[in-house]
Amino acid sequence: MYVRTVWIMAILILLLIAASSLSDAQPRGHIPVVGILRPGGPSLDSDPKSSSNAFRQGLRELGYVEGQTILLEYRYAEWQWDWLPSLAAELVQLKPDVMVTFTTPGALAAKQATTTIPIVVAVAEDLVADGIVASLARPGGNITGQSLRDLELAGKRLELLKEAVPTITKVAVLVHAADRAHDRVPGHIAAEAQALGVRLQRVEVGDAGAFDQALGTVASSGAGALMVMDSAMFNAHRQRILDFALTHRLPTVCGVRPYAEAGCLIAYAPDILEMLRRAAVFVDKILKGTKPADLPVEQPTKFEFVINLKAAKALGLTIPPTILFQADEVIQ
Repeated sequence: MYVRTVWIMAILILLLIAASSLSDAQPRGHIPVVGILRPGGPSLDSDPKSSSNAFRQGLRELGYVEGQTILLEYRYAEWQWDWLPSLAAELVQLKPDVMVTFTTPGALAAKQATTTIPIVVAVAEDLVADGIVASLARPGGNITGQSLRDLELAGKRLELLKEAVPTITKVAVLVHAADRAHDRVPGHIAAEAQALGVRLQRVEVGDAGAFDQALGTVASSGAGALMVMDSAMFNAHRQRILDFALTHRLPTVCGVRPYAEAGCLIAYAPDILEMLRRAAVFVDKILKGTKPADLPVEQPTKFEFVINLKAAKALGLTIPPTILFQADEVIQ
């Protein structure tokens, strides 16, 4: 009896050792890989208000731990827009579970690179008008995301600028030549400009190296104010643009909040950081099995109106109380 018991125990031990070895030999659970196509450079990721950091925060809020439960693979275009297609192709070769991109040029490059890997456009101008998705409700294909509605808001920004500085009669409009959505500016707001008695002059910036020429054009245009259309590149160089405007005593109207914090007189736009955090929700749903075609494109419905009184003071302007009352925030 004793010998039999010893044999049974020995067999059980051997079975446990074998089971442990087999368990160790099993492949570990799959860690999802997200390929991220960035228009700028890695230096921006140190900015707590950068798009990458806001997106990563969104992932953390959903319980993901970078390097443990999710892997992020970046490619940076360094503001060289012609790099985007090849960088998107590089990411596709890695076979990520999802690709994430920002801006209209980035979305178009990702769309060209793959028709099978799910793509989340964290933020771009108009995904429908630019041919990136079929419709808001039914995006179709492998792409979904968020539209910024920047062009829709341009007329409202012009109205706020005119209300704040009634003497303005000419406004230079800074646009990014590589952004297809900006092709529709300023024609898109011509009716609003005419009703306000304002003439508009389009000034293009092709890349970061063309700022001096473009700002020189603004300086010699005779414009009394500057409208800055939303662009990832403009946002990265916002301090340079706003310092120029202050030097030339030009009131400015911009989009997202970081411009106002950097010295723009008026900013009116959605909460861009919230949109970028929201992009993580799209990624999470796709990783859990939802197809991009079944995720409607979202558009913001809440907008922030910020006035920078420090900028007004530096420009020698007195902002009417009626418009100050409308602001969500006044930077003193």
